[in-house]
Amino acid sequence: MSLEEKINADIKLAMLAKEKEKLEALRAVKSAVLLAKSEKIGVEISEEIELKLLQKLVKQRKDAAEIYKQQNRSDLADSELFQADVIEYYLPDQLSPDEVRVVLKQIASEIGVASMKDMGKLIGAASQKLAGRADGKLISTLVKELLS
Repeated sequence: MSLEEKINADIKLAMLAKEKEKLEALRAVKSAVLLAKSEKIGVEISEEIELKLLQKLVKQRKDAAEIYKQQNRSDLADSELFQADVIEYYLPDQLSPDEVRVVLKQIASEIGVASMKDMGKLIGAASQKLAGRADGKLISTLVKELLS
């Protein structure tokens, strides 16, 4: 079952259950998927693109929640975090920092990374291998830690 089919089924369930906030998050995902499909007319979007879309939506929600918290608007922040949780459900399980470290060490030994000069190569390779399973910010932080 594709992401679009899952979202459509969950939208129907959320409508029947009258879950307004969940419905809003699901409609945002559906909108993003439809936009991506319209950019590549006649072509199904790949799972990799779907993962990137979902990650982008989650990041937007979390960034907005952070801004709302800074402005003492916890009601809006809670709504954004709830939507982020709903969207995260469709992402694969995230790896822990320790698991990411192990993968980074393995990649570093495979491509021969030894110094900070090679940081870009390692981040690029790790981002491809860990797509959807680790946040880019976490990867970047751990690469810097590993190479320093």
